[in-house]
Amino acid sequence: MELDFGCFRIVALLLMSSVTALAQFAIQDAQTTADFRGVHAVSDSVAWVSGTGGTVLRTLDGGAHWKKCAVPPDADKLDFRGIWAWDALTAEVMSAGPGELSRLFTTTDGCRHWAELARNRDKDGFWDSFAYQNNSREKKLGVLIGDPVQGRFATMTNSGQGWSIEKDSCGARPGEAAFAASNSSVFVFSSGEYLIVSGGIAGPRALAPFLGKSSGGCGAVALPLANGAPSAGAFSVYFRDRQHGVVVGGDYKQPNESAGTAAWTSDGGRHWTAASKLPHGYRAAVTWDPNAKAWIAVGTNGADISIDDGNSWTTLDKENWNAVSLPFAVGPKGRIGKRDRLK
Repeated sequence: MELDFGCFRIVALLLMSSVTALAQFAIQDAQTTADFRGVHAVSDSVAWVSGTGGTVLRTLDGGAHWKKCAVPPDADKLDFRGIWAWDALTAEVMSAGPGELSRLFTTTDGCRHWAELARNRDKDGFWDSFAYQNNSREKKLGVLIGDPVQGRFATMTNSGQGWSIEKDSCGARPGEAAFAASNSSVFVFSSGEYLIVSGGIAGPRALAPFLGKSSGGCGAVALPLANGAPSAGAFSVYFRDRQHGVVVGGDYKQPNESAGTAAWTSDGGRHWTAASKLPHGYRAAVTWDPNAKAWIAVGTNGADISIDDGNSWTTLDKENWNAVSLPFAVGPKGRIGKRDRLK
């Protein structure tokens, strides 16, 4: 028994070492000082990032070179916090800000030209995140969410005919909001269902129309994450399949605080369990690496990895990250990292 346990521990340590090596990020030269919060990798070679000052970059060679895109019309002062791409030519980018500072643009010619798709006309509105159906190479269902207006989360959908306002959106409690930290506070399943995560003084929740099917409307469940402050709650959610997902967050004003930073679900989001070993600080974004079979979460004081479906986390680095779409992660002042692979 002693020998068996020792061998098991050695194997486990070697496995963790290999996965950690797979997940390290090497800093790339973006030749810009823009702060990035949007990133979407189409493949290991093609990826798009977005940030402040109307900045959008694109790479076609795995990050060896990043090309600065044309600035969309009248967007030089916008903060592009979300981007979604389908290939080297086609992408949509979302700015976040109060009122009409929240806008959507699209390109179909490799970002040489952009056209405006939608603009927030509500002066009290603030767009937070948008996504299309996971793992889809086609423009199927897209969902965009914004902070609550008149007691309901602002929600728009796009099923191929353009973006339109969703009238039966999820209700919000006083002091509840979504976060625009990493363009990942909404997740759209391959089935077309979607789930939102929130925070603020009302406390973090997961909200989804499918959670309310038994009673009609949009349902919600509490999340075991940091709460009680406008800066605390759930910041990012991702599912590796229809049942297994991870949510991360914390309090962005306390980046080194580990309490309330990660939880997992194995029943499609109906119940959530706090991680037993937490990331080493606030986490703005999380994603699944199907090759390494591991979860990766990033935040302003570093990145962490989990190989047991989000229950325990191990430190990867202590860099400053805002968002992740593997193999890339992005952060402030032009920071772009690409995951190193074992040779």
